[in-house]
Amino acid sequence: MRLYIAEKPSVGRELAKCLHGPIARHDGYLVTKDGVVTWLFGHILRQAEPEEYAPKYKRWLAKDLPIIPKQWKLFVAKDCEKQFAIVKSLIDKADEIVHGGDPDREGQLLVDEVLDYLGNKKPVRRILLNALDEKSIRKANASLRDNKDFFNLKQSALARARADWLIGMNLSRAYTLAARRAGHEGLVLPVGRVKTPTLSLVVRREREIEHFKPVTYYLIKGTFAHENGSFEAQWKPKDTMAGLDSENHLIDKKIAEEKLAFFREKLHEAQISAYQKTKKQEPQPLPFSLSTLQVLAGKRFGYAPQLVLDTAQKLYEKKLTTYPRSDCEYLPTNQFSDAPAILAHLAKAGDELVASWVPAANPKQKSRAWNDKKISAHHAIIPTTVQADVTKMTNEERNLYHLIARGYLAQFYPVHTYDQTKIEVNYKDELFTASGRTERDLGWKVMYQSQKKKHAAADESEEDGRESKDEDESTKTLPVMKKKDTVSWQRGRMLEKMTKPPVRFTASTLLAGMKEIHKYVKNPEAKKQLKDVYGIGTEATRATIIDDLIRRKFLKAQGKKKYLVPTPAAYLLVDALPDELTYPDSTAIWEDKLHSMSEGEGTLADFLQGQIDFTRRLCQKAENVHMEVKGENVCPRCHQGVLIQRKGRNGVFWGCSNYPKCRMTCNDKNGKPDLEDAKARLARRPRDMGPATISATALMRQQGDSSRQGRTRAAQPAAAASYAPAAYASSDYREGGAQESAADIAELNALFSPEDYAARFEADRQSYEAQRTSSWQNWSDKPKYSASPMEHMEKNGAGQEKDKYLCPRCREGHLRSLHGRNGVFWGCSNYPRCTATFDDDHGRPLLK
Repeated sequence: MRLYIAEKPSVGRELAKCLHGPIARHDGYLVTKDGVVTWLFGHILRQAEPEEYAPKYKRWLAKDLPIIPKQWKLFVAKDCEKQFAIVKSLIDKADEIVHGGDPDREGQLLVDEVLDYLGNKKPVRRILLNALDEKSIRKANASLRDNKDFFNLKQSALARARADWLIGMNLSRAYTLAARRAGHEGLVLPVGRVKTPTLSLVVRREREIEHFKPVTYYLIKGTFAHENGSFEAQWKPKDTMAGLDSENHLIDKKIAEEKLAFFREKLHEAQISAYQKTKKQEPQPLPFSLSTLQVLAGKRFGYAPQLVLDTAQKLYEKKLTTYPRSDCEYLPTNQFSDAPAILAHLAKAGDELVASWVPAANPKQKSRAWNDKKISAHHAIIPTTVQADVTKMTNEERNLYHLIARGYLAQFYPVHTYDQTKIEVNYKDELFTASGRTERDLGWKVMYQSQKKKHAAADESEEDGRESKDEDESTKTLPVMKKKDTVSWQRGRMLEKMTKPPVRFTASTLLAGMKEIHKYVKNPEAKKQLKDVYGIGTEATRATIIDDLIRRKFLKAQGKKKYLVPTPAAYLLVDALPDELTYPDSTAIWEDKLHSMSEGEGTLADFLQGQIDFTRRLCQKAENVHMEVKGENVCPRCHQGVLIQRKGRNGVFWGCSNYPKCRMTCNDKNGKPDLEDAKARLARRPRDMGPATISATALMRQQGDSSRQGRTRAAQPAAAASYAPAAYASSDYREGGAQESAADIAELNALFSPEDYAARFEADRQSYEAQRTSSWQNWSDKPKYSASPMEHMEKNGAGQEKDKYLCPRCREGHLRSLHGRNGVFWGCSNYPRCTATFDDDHGRPLLK
């Protein structure tokens, strides 16, 4: 049995229609004489969430980052379990499998991952469905390929998916935790390999607009008379003259007026110092990829990229156009033979303009679009051989079909030819320039000018992007002249212009920016390297990424033209992230490597190792990131976090959200942190914050070690590092106030992801001793330690003495004699609940 596995049900149904019948319908599959057809629902398998690798990852903790799976896991999506079981049972019965995923990177992966998940060992072939009309499907089915030929394409898709997981899961957690440490409760900052640089484009553009200062500048144009006619030329100021800005704009009005007066007085002859007339040809615009279709439809009709994709998908499923998620703008030569049939159907599609263009199309003419070397798994979007009826289409479908049909028709029109003329005039030792063009043969451009004359061809063609200056030149005609001809000054005029800020992105222009990402990279060398890169994101995901940024309220569309404006959350995220994430340099290079991997260059392991190293480095940077602090109770110690109310076993207290970097705590006073008390305590301490004092158990162990080595020898740092000190420093005991209990500490540890403080222990312990001795005015004030009879007690007696002194502060623990670097002192066994300490008075705690 041959089993066809399509990417989605609609494709499966169309495929089954083109196999020999009859068709028997079953739940989740169709049976024909040529084989069984089943389908997936896109990615029927999903990547495991972090907590599915280890339960501890359910809580977002900075100490766990980065999360690097040793073995990547997939799970069946919950709403796809039934269909997955059907596909599995059919694979078990099959003798041969035909991979029917969409002809792109993701389409290759989503069927391959199911086969790999099930450990399939049966032969697999590949069908490439670039269109769903019967002729295209039959042709594709007659030329099946070995699925092994697409192994590199699968590896590229796998690399992309895992890289997105590594960066998205880890860096989203890292920077969200950083935001929460700064008091941004409830805010989740999604970081993505493509999403973040895209958002950054909009933020930087908005800031350029905010900081833009318009400048008035002045142009001088002179009209010159030649024996064959008059023409106007623009004065080009010398870059050494006064009054120019960095862009060579003349911004001094007085100088401009003086210059115009200079040109008008004492007239004398001018000379044509340069005259160049060149015959040029402009080839037919290439047919559409999804991106070029989205950009043009956005500019022409104001359609959002996702709407264009959805509409193109509908046309594809109606068999009227070819596969929409294509990043290719070329066509295979074996498709050229379909031209007569497609042109004939376009003439009868019901679009009057398209029908009027068909007679002039030459189906035997081959444009540059027909190029097998440029074809990968799919080709450009064009009409199919199926007869369309635009009168039965929605308005969006009709408009898109019109653009696609026009783009296809252009391939059968002549190239556009014109004469490009450039002249230079020397007048009073100053340079004036003019340029113009004379049309020879409009060729394919006749279709792009016939609808609205006011729209220049450059505005509506796929190569639009020229400025109005080009439109002026396209209509300007210059008299026939030659070099060294004499001309005379007739009149002059001064124009006042204003520099304009950059235009805000729309969804369509942002998508174009993602495709032409080399324009926005930071590194000049990378800019050159990435000019031919395919951009960031894929044809299928770019629109989704933009929509997701809007849905998550990082961007909002404003005004009639729906310009994209960043929200405060967008500024917060972009400002917190390093350049490696906000500039597209790295992402564009990765996209280039992914494309190279699909062609057999590079390995999955090498690519992922680079992603792991990058993720690890950025997680470390997130630990030290500074964000704008949000909240009314800004921490008085670090000023980078806010005090958060916590309810512990022994009452309410407040702790810094920047814990454990800042371990500030203070009492609760009528539902608010007692900042006055906290500031007073800070002022009393020699360090910015109280030390992470040693647990009673640890100090007793230290005392025991010290006793064995000699009563006068101080504890060594190595000994201190041999046990885990408290990760939380309690504040001083506060009379009448609630204390932080061990449960409170645990809560803070869980909430704010504590680090190991063993390395910092010695400094903290020394600080503690400094605090205890800071009250000594001189060495003679230091308590004297004599050979008290208590020091010579027998062990049993000493053990009984240990519990003799009830702590007068907490009244739960007992005071224990401890030997520190600067001598003996007494500490409560109830540490860290109680941090009470007392000086030693001849072997007894000095309680008064």
